[in-house]
Amino acid sequence: MHSESQQRGITVQSFFSTTAKELCRASHLERSLKWQSHIGSRNCPKKARWREKMLNKGKWNGPIFDQHMHLDRSHRFLDAVSDFSKSGGTGLMLVHKPAFSQSLPSDILGYREAYSETISMAEEIRMNHDLDVGVVLGPHPVAWENQIAELGLEKSSELHLQAVDLALEYIDSGDAHCLGEVGRPHYAVEEETWYEANEMLLEVLSMASSAKTSVQLHVEDNGGDTCFELSQLCRSSGLRLDRAIRHYAPPDVSSDFTHGLSATVNVGKGSVATLTETVSMASAPWGMETDYLDDSNRPGAVLGPKTVPKRTHELSSSLLSSGWSESEVESLLIKVHSEWPKSLYGV
Repeated sequence: MHSESQQRGITVQSFFSTTAKELCRASHLERSLKWQSHIGSRNCPKKARWREKMLNKGKWNGPIFDQHMHLDRSHRFLDAVSDFSKSGGTGLMLVHKPAFSQSLPSDILGYREAYSETISMAEEIRMNHDLDVGVVLGPHPVAWENQIAELGLEKSSELHLQAVDLALEYIDSGDAHCLGEVGRPHYAVEEETWYEANEMLLEVLSMASSAKTSVQLHVEDNGGDTCFELSQLCRSSGLRLDRAIRHYAPPDVSSDFTHGLSATVNVGKGSVATLTETVSMASAPWGMETDYLDDSNRPGAVLGPKTVPKRTHELSSSLLSSGWSESEVESLLIKVHSEWPKSLYGV
């Protein structure tokens, strides 16, 4: 979730010295086996056709996965999901949406209620639509920064890490499938706040590494420098680079830009041209996202739910026009919309 605030990138000056669990968390594979029954039918007609030719005369008939979508019961919710599904969408990652316009959780019980609501919404989507649905839970870095004035830096940071730990419990149980969106403010903040944000992010990445889970990251847009800084934090924390997913990522997916991080590209206008230019130079998984906010006061923000299916068809046509064969395009889109989401989230 991003706003139109001033963006900022500052080189991380240092990497800081690194909640113990009574039991070791299950591996990512073990967790995915736990929750296969949670993500939707695997034998429906829509899934069955994927075993056949998915790209026919330039038209993509395979899976289409939105890796970052927010929904809200008080706004469009299932109607937005219906738009996505009718446009060809087959799966999505439902990301916890902070109640910025209401009141943010001030204690861990508040976070438990908020996370439970997101999990409940995911289950309702599965019951009403033939979609694979994964859940992304975590405390938003902007919520942390906003609460510093009310709670103080120390207490706000303590609550943030408690909320991360709670999200990891839901991931371990199979109710959620990725940590996020966590990270650091994407706008200018005081130096002390920026330092604390990076110190805390390193701790969060270390927790994710111990839990063997992937992480969707909310960060500033400072081009490839942001990816480089994040890659250094991942190395210091022990988190595999491809388990760190830059949310709201630019469409340059080349290894020189991503520095080994995974990415969910915000597929706005102009993104297909850059993807076409850089996809052959990618070295890490990437996917597509809308970062749909489901806010009636901002209809279509950030991108509407029909966008990922639309951009998938545009990318298919663009790659074919650039000289890719149908088999090459099919292989890529299967990775983008099926194999890589499965490897990152178990979906």
